[in-house]
Amino acid sequence: MIKPLALVLVVLAALSPQPARAQTDAAFQGFVQSLWPDAQKLGVSRQTFDAATRGLTPDLSLPDLVLPGKPDRPPPAQAEFVQTPADYVRETSIARLAAQGKKLFDEHRATLAAIEQRFGVPPSVILAIWGRETAYGGHKLPHNAVRVLATQAYAGRRKELFRQEFLLALKILQEGHVKLADMRSSWAGAMGHTQFLPSEFYKHAVDFDGDGRRDIWRSIPDSLAAAAGQLVAKGWQRGKRWAYEVRLPANVDCTIGQPAHTAPIGEWLKRGYAPAFGRKLSADELTEEASLLLPEGTYGPAFLTPKNYYVIKDYNFSDLYVLFVGHLSDRIMDGRPFETRWSKNNQLRTEQVEAMQRTLTERGLYKDKVDGKAGMLTRAALGAYQKANGLKLDCWPTAAVLNHIQGRSGN
Repeated sequence: MIKPLALVLVVLAALSPQPARAQTDAAFQGFVQSLWPDAQKLGVSRQTFDAATRGLTPDLSLPDLVLPGKPDRPPPAQAEFVQTPADYVRETSIARLAAQGKKLFDEHRATLAAIEQRFGVPPSVILAIWGRETAYGGHKLPHNAVRVLATQAYAGRRKELFRQEFLLALKILQEGHVKLADMRSSWAGAMGHTQFLPSEFYKHAVDFDGDGRRDIWRSIPDSLAAAAGQLVAKGWQRGKRWAYEVRLPANVDCTIGQPAHTAPIGEWLKRGYAPAFGRKLSADELTEEASLLLPEGTYGPAFLTPKNYYVIKDYNFSDLYVLFVGHLSDRIMDGRPFETRWSKNNQLRTEQVEAMQRTLTERGLYKDKVDGKAGMLTRAALGAYQKANGLKLDCWPTAAVLNHIQGRSGN
């Protein structure tokens, strides 16, 4: 007869997740070891491979994984997509980082000047990216990069991408660019002062301090030059601004606030758009093609966005990210905030924006993905709905407009 205490222990053992976890770890190790031939082809030695993968277990706490028997775990709610512009481009954060940036500008003046001479990217833009990505190196990255990349290659949504990134991380270790203990990353495997994946390291890393190493982990000159090189590779135009804040004309049609609608800046000015703070533009600036950006619809600051705006956006695909970096770069050189203040508008929840996008899609007004993010195309489609239904034209998703849309669609 089994005694009560023994019975409890038997039941607890049966319920223990350890056997399942052991199976997962074994399957993960099997997957990792299966990558050895590909690592070897990249010049990775068995010694390096074993040192990096010995005892490696998957980090199942990471977001964006697809695990058998468990609900899909989406990426973390990035601030770029769930906060209002006022929350994301927060004045206290901008002012603090701008003050730090000014000091770093003076501290690294010679290096920044040399980077600008070589790449054509202004020092303030490079400093702003550094400030946004890792708070000028003050943010300590929390993850083991090898573990993150292996886990994402094993169970992530983009397995093939991360499989290659994992192999390139091993190559980085093999070549001695960084020690395993110092190879820290974000949850998505981005490393160093300005957050590079291993493939980006091999595309853009440079030895800018002349010590014979490409070091995005410890060398500030190498890190900042690599960020500049990446912007140039994405199409950065030397001597051009990232954006121009403008005052809107009366009765602006906010539905044109999307990348496909472009005109020379001089033409925008003829239509009544006026540069903030009375800024005078050169003849060259007036010929630049630009689109209109209304991050908060007709509320808050408005911008004319030329090519370099979209180059920064290619660095991180978020308009709020670009606004943060661009405004921070301006504030490092000029202490003035935006001329027009952000409003007190609230942002709808993700599922509410998704509902709005689905209905706008059904009506033929929206032709992009349903993702719960109130980006440029969503705001323009919403404005088209407002125009068609005689509503106030502001291109900003509110609960009142959502209720109107759902009421008309019979929901």
